[in-house]
Amino acid sequence: MLMATLISPAIPSSPSHRFFFPTTPYAKFVKLPALRCVRKNGEINGLSRTPSPMDSGGHDNGEMSPEQSPNVELEMKNNGIWRLFKEAQQNILYLNKQRLKAVEELNKANREKQLLLDKVDELENENRRAGGKDNLALCWEVLLRIDSLVLGEMISIAEASDLRRIVIDRKVSVADLFSDMLEKRDAELLAELRHFSEGSRKKGYHIIHICTEMEPLVSVGPLAPYITGLSCVLQRKGHLVEVILPKYASLDLDEVQGLREVEAESYSYFNGQLHGNKIWTGVVYGIGVTFIQPLYFSSFFSRDSIYDYPDDFERFTYFSRASLDYIAKSGKQPDVLHLHNWETAIVGPLFWDIFAKQGLGNTRILLSCNGFESQCLEEPYKLALCGLDPVRLHRPDRLQDAGKTHLVNILKGGIVYSNEVVIMSSMHSKGRIIRSMSHGLEPTLALHKEKLLVAPYGFDNSIWDPSTDKFLPVNYSTENMRGKYACKVALQHQAGLSEHASSILVGCIISEVSDFELEKLKAAVYNATKGGAQFIFLGNVAVPTIDRALKSFQEELEDLDVKFFYHYNEALLHLMFAGSDIILCQSFDDPLLQVPLKALKYGAAPVLENTGDKNFRYSADHDHEITKFSQFMRSTFGNMSLSQALEEINNNPSTWKRKIMNAMTEDFSWDAECYDIHVSAYTAVKSL
Repeated sequence: MLMATLISPAIPSSPSHRFFFPTTPYAKFVKLPALRCVRKNGEINGLSRTPSPMDSGGHDNGEMSPEQSPNVELEMKNNGIWRLFKEAQQNILYLNKQRLKAVEELNKANREKQLLLDKVDELENENRRAGGKDNLALCWEVLLRIDSLVLGEMISIAEASDLRRIVIDRKVSVADLFSDMLEKRDAELLAELRHFSEGSRKKGYHIIHICTEMEPLVSVGPLAPYITGLSCVLQRKGHLVEVILPKYASLDLDEVQGLREVEAESYSYFNGQLHGNKIWTGVVYGIGVTFIQPLYFSSFFSRDSIYDYPDDFERFTYFSRASLDYIAKSGKQPDVLHLHNWETAIVGPLFWDIFAKQGLGNTRILLSCNGFESQCLEEPYKLALCGLDPVRLHRPDRLQDAGKTHLVNILKGGIVYSNEVVIMSSMHSKGRIIRSMSHGLEPTLALHKEKLLVAPYGFDNSIWDPSTDKFLPVNYSTENMRGKYACKVALQHQAGLSEHASSILVGCIISEVSDFELEKLKAAVYNATKGGAQFIFLGNVAVPTIDRALKSFQEELEDLDVKFFYHYNEALLHLMFAGSDIILCQSFDDPLLQVPLKALKYGAAPVLENTGDKNFRYSADHDHEITKFSQFMRSTFGNMSLSQALEEINNNPSTWKRKIMNAMTEDFSWDAECYDIHVSAYTAVKSL
């Protein structure tokens, strides 16, 4: 700062006087050197000591009048400040430009990433639908064409069996040779197949599922994802799997490759005579699928729904008999016929009473049950519709129902006439299922206990894996968990919650709601939010009861850290698992959504709401025959309430983190325990 300092012998300087004006002839001004900043290159920037007129050889011996001094000082001061301001402004502009450039580059990278992902999806879809089929899909098209050759009586059953074995054993080379097979006529294809005569020994099992659902073609309950998930892993590990389905009018055929009608007559027995069927074939996710379409009974599978009609017994018995007639006529000799629930359980007695004598003597029967709630009780005389003898089968040790002895029980018949029975249940033991969950079948299940196996459900780990999940903003794994926290912040932001990684975020995916459960859930949420927890609920607007219940719930919790989503989308569902610390589950036995299994994979603890009610909270039994998944849950999160989980996160974070990391390393997909149990069942039945 420029200042004129008065030197006077008459008036002493004082700290309280900033300026002194000349009052005597002896007073004169002496100008102190100004300060300005000097850069290393000598450029003036701010405050440094400015040479005085005396230093620079100015006139009048360096003296300056009082009127001139303040103006010069002010001008120099303003110049220095202006230079500082101008440089700061330039720096700010430069930093803003750099920031905008970085944001633009980031947005560009994100756009390019999304375009790349879209392109990958597009190419994958084109590859599935067009000529770029994988070897397994091409192999299946060859196999299905062999079926049509048999039905068209161009080859014998024995020759068809030999050709199938060649194709199965030489998948890769067959696919390469017959990549243009769709353009070939039957005679040309047959000539090339006969020329391709050398094969190798069969290694895996040939399994045919006779069932009523398959994802993504038709999906009502847990059967559909189970059929697809198990079939895909079986084929990945060297087995040959095909599926036979009714040709419902409501089928979603978008994912079917090479759908074609077999140009040959196919007949099946029903109600005393033969009836014609159209046979369609295609490939879904590399699995050969055959569709049976009744011609005379065309109304059987042209309805709005799949189940719950008064004539369900007739509909599915017709399909079961038609499936066996098709298998026998096409000359297939599978190792295992895999049946599912009561709808195709009638195949068991049909096979052993009629078809085992028609060239299928080496085939065995396995039945899977997704529960025993639905068993199908019918008048005995109706068994004659598909060619069975009601008198032989209406007995206590066969199909006679234990409670209503005047009726036959179709699911019981499947259990009795199967070589092995797999009960699908992730959490319950064989003993508990027989004692408490058999719905009247306890005597039958106890009698056939040795052939009962319990298998858990799985999930598709090619889609549900946080290290490769394309729906997540950042991927993560046990080796690097930083992406987990990024997903949490992203979920909080999308839900409109305060974005703090330290907050405990609880996700809840509602599939069904009862008044009792909702009241208990409200109490748990109230208590948890008082401790700082945040909640995100994902419901299903397509289910009116869930929609109404959640909206009422939302009104009561409006002022808390609780948010609701009513519109389901795939990306949000994936982010829910990735961003949540805890997933609040309505059950650990979740065959449809597989919420607990996916939560473990994504590092979110599956926890039951702490009601103490046996219908909502898992109650462990002490039988030894339980799944590995059930054992794991009992030792980790199985008996932990929501309040206990929140307490452990807050008070023992290192212990909690160790639990989460251990859970993420476990494999509960279709590829693991579920696959192992089924292969052991196939092995057991083939050894009989």
